[in-house]
Amino acid sequence: MKVCLIIPTLDQGGAEKQLAMLACGLDRDDFETSVVVLTRSGPLEEQLRAAGVDVHLVGKHATADPLAWIRLLRILKRIQPDIVHTWIFAANAYGRSAARWAKVPVVVGSERSVDPWKGTWQLTIDRYLAKRTQGISTNSPGVVDFYHSHGIDRSNFTLIPNGIPPRDPKLEISREEAFARLGIPLDRRLILSIGRLWQQKGYKDLIWSAEMLRVLRHNVSYAILGDGPERVRLEEYRDNVRAAGSVDLLGHRADAMQILPHADLLWNGSLYEGQSNVILEAMQAGVAVIATDIPGNRDLIENEKTGILFQVGDVDRLMRLSNQLLDDTDRRNRLIQAARELVSREHSATTMIQRHEAWYRKLLQR
Repeated sequence: MKVCLIIPTLDQGGAEKQLAMLACGLDRDDFETSVVVLTRSGPLEEQLRAAGVDVHLVGKHATADPLAWIRLLRILKRIQPDIVHTWIFAANAYGRSAARWAKVPVVVGSERSVDPWKGTWQLTIDRYLAKRTQGISTNSPGVVDFYHSHGIDRSNFTLIPNGIPPRDPKLEISREEAFARLGIPLDRRLILSIGRLWQQKGYKDLIWSAEMLRVLRHNVSYAILGDGPERVRLEEYRDNVRAAGSVDLLGHRADAMQILPHADLLWNGSLYEGQSNVILEAMQAGVAVIATDIPGNRDLIENEKTGILFQVGDVDRLMRLSNQLLDDTDRRNRLIQAARELVSREHSATTMIQRHEAWYRKLLQR
């Protein structure tokens, strides 16, 4: 069975990581997998090629790029896949329409997040293509609710939660090494956030909460690992609220997953999201999570069971919850244990891949 996965980029984003994991993990006895990248490549291309996955670059340069659509159509006609599975809006729009023109037997999309940024024309395209293709995968019931409210029937969706691979013990480092790499004194309590610096990630609220926490207790450092278009604005905001002594924006780091287990807390301040890879990775690594009470986060965090939720924008509560949790080792350990069990039970990479394999087989049998 030939499966072609289409995505806008191969950046280190959540959807991109899930796609790469899926492409590399599909059973080679049953699946021949290729990846088509619509706009630009990225760090994940090396991982795909090392696993023997063919990668094709389209080179889309504009929002409306008919020449890119034609190049994509030619690639699909050359590959002749049995299934095209597109991920994220641009790939969903270009990929599903081109796959229909290429007469691919099964064409499906994937919606990875609640998308309040979408306007009338994006949602019109989504509805049009949903009616003319065979399904949509998603990682979160909240995403299904969002698109149902915009006119796409729930029956179109297949729920496949995100998965993560087991940690590699050979890559583990000591707490001393982790703190030295960050340039943070070893006697500090470390709070981390990891992710791209988008406005939707709510970092401004997190920076302000970190500064309030520093006033309350002087032994806390907050580090943000990630880069993106909001970095300069966030650095200016941090400096304006005089939080430079307690908040570090350290850019993208290849060793983020090595540093993660040595954090005392992970903060997620997203305003909207699908299902966070970083929350799963923190749970697996034994780090207690405090996150915004939004649909994607609620999929993973049962409040006071597998983590703690706070309302978007409630920086005072985030500060108080963090202060309490840093002082309560037993409570923190209970959250960590329950979260690890959840990841092991529901969110392994193997489970995610097997669910896709079963879905693909079912689609071709219709």
